Parts: sequence; C-alpha cells; structure tokens
Amino acid sequence: MKVTTISIDLAKNVFQVMGFTSTGKVVFNKRLNRAQLSHFSCRVVMEACYSSHYWGRTFESMGHTVDLIPAQHVTPFVRGNKNDSNDTLAIFEASSRAFIRFVPIKTQAQQEILILHRLRERLLSARTAASNQLRGLLADFGIIFPLGKVAFNEKIQALSVDESLSVTLNWLVKDVYTEYKTLSVRIKAIEKQLKTDIEANPLGQILLSIPGIGYLNASAFVASIGSGQAFASAKDFAVWLGITPKQFASGNKSVMGGISKRGDQYLRKQLIHGARAIISHAGKKQDALSLWITQLRARKTFNCTAVATAHKLARIMWTLLQKQCHYTPQVVRVVA
Repeated sequence: MKVTTISIDLAKNVFQVMGFTSTGKVVFNKRLNRAQLSHFSCRVVMEACYSSHYWGRTFESMGHTVDLIPAQHVTPFVRGNKNDSNDTLAIFEASSRAFIRFVPIKTQAQQEILILHRLRERLLSARTAASNQLRGLLADFGIIFPLGKVAFNEKIQALSVDESLSVTLNWLVKDVYTEYKTLSVRIKAIEKQLKTDIEANPLGQILLSIPGIGYLNASAFVASIGSGQAFASAKDFAVWLGITPKQFASGNKSVMGGISKRGDQYLRKQLIHGARAIISHAGKKQDALSLWITQLRARKTFNCTAVATAHKLARIMWTLLQKQCHYTPQVVRVVA
C-alpha cells in the first residue's frame, strides 16, 4: 500500500510518525529519532508548534508538500488518552477536514526577526520591573518618583549623586541605575536592528507608509504573515488577529460581544497601540481616515475607537500587501 500522507507529532528528540494511504488507512505507526525522521517522501502534516517551522523547511527542501495545522484545530480530534500516537492520529484527521487554514512556513529570516521582538519584550518587562521595585523600596524612605519613564530616569540620575543618602541606599540606587541603563542600551540596539531590517524590506516599506504603523509594527507583521498569502480576504486577516466581535447565535437570535482575542496577542497589542497614536492626531487632519476616526470618537469611547481603528488598519495592511502598493491618503474636499 502506497503512503500518501505522513502525520508527525513533534517533540525535542523522539517523534511519533504515522503513514496513511489516500483512503485514510494506517500503513505504519513508528517512533523515530531526529536522524531517522528525514527519510520520508510525500505530503507531511504537522502541528504548528515547537520546531515545526524548522522541520517544515527541511521537508520542503527535500521536495515534500508540508502543511502545518494550528494547535487549536488539532485538539478536538484527540480521542482517548493523551499520548503521542493519539496526537499523531488527531493531526491527520484535522488535516483532512475542509476549511482548515494551514500555517505558512516561516523562513529563517522571519523567525530571527520574531526572536528579536520576543527578546525586546522580555527586556522591557525586566526594565519595568526594576524601576517599579526601586519606586516601591524608596517610597518607604519618603523618596517618591514622578510618573513616567523620562521623569524616572531624571530622578534616579539625581539620586545616584545625592550624598545625603545612606551608604546602603546609595549603593541600591546606583546598582539599579546600572541595571536600568544596561537594559535600555540592549533595547535600543534591538530596535535599531529591527528598523534597519524593515526599511530594507519591500513589504516593510509598504506597511511603513500606513498611518500608525511604525517600524516595530511593520517588522512584527512582515515576520509573522509575510505578504498575507495565508488569508483569503482582509476580513479573514482581521478575524485571525482577534479584533472582530465574538458572536453568540442560536436560531433567530444573534448577539455580538467583545472582541474574540484570538490569534497572536503581541501583534494585536502592537496594532492597537498604533491605532491609539492615530486617534490622538486625527482631529488635526482632513483625510478620509482621520475624519472617520473623529466621527467615530464622537460616538464611542476611546478604547472602542482604538479597536475599531486597529481593525481598519488591519484591513488596509492586507489589501496593500496583496496589491503591492503604498498607502495614499484620500483627501476629502469640503464643498462650501
């Protein structure tokens, strides 16, 4: 019997591999190590998880067709106990279902960019933790920091040369200040690298032309979705980002709730931050997007407007990436 599809449950060192015929009959069910895994030829289906993009590129380089399935679409098909064999069978069953959207295999360059974004997020969290801890510790001594990053930086510089502090407090301030500066330098180095890379990328140049999309947003989105080829429409892209309402429907009754928050939390957060920046300046401009935001802001709360603007930005991003053209503001002419 000819094997047409191979389902693989990925792990660090040992992999469960099942081979299926075109009719879905199991031909073999094996446990293989990393070296043995690269000797198969046909369609390969895997769950989009740890190391899946690496193995996807490896199998594609050997001439195989590779499909990566989102983990949330595999889970409903797991039957019986949770083990590698049942997981592998579930991956195959999920791959044979209609309307399953497969995950595009990322290039090594895309993964490297996303690594920089994750590292930057960790460093930002560490810097915030250091500043918050120092604020709390010194509050017990009557030393209060003003709000804001700039104000904190100015205050801690002044305290680091304040001779009225005790030896212990002086050492504490200088130690945290050194840590704070080191983290800031590392964050700026990553941001500089991200900016250099995205400005040289044609897709990045398209996204940078859109209001509210800076080099961080453009870099993250290009590394995550490429040209948006995995989505059939701008609506699909917005749904994937999780910025569309949840639907609760039964019979003739349909209720729309808050946003679904599906998809990548980091991308959604960055896009909404970009939308907030547009809202604050929309009242000073007369293009179609700014007027739409201003009219929406008059009826809705700021956060609601921010999410709606992020939704519109997502649709604009996908459309321009598909058309391979830059954003051009639509000027609205007011007739007297």
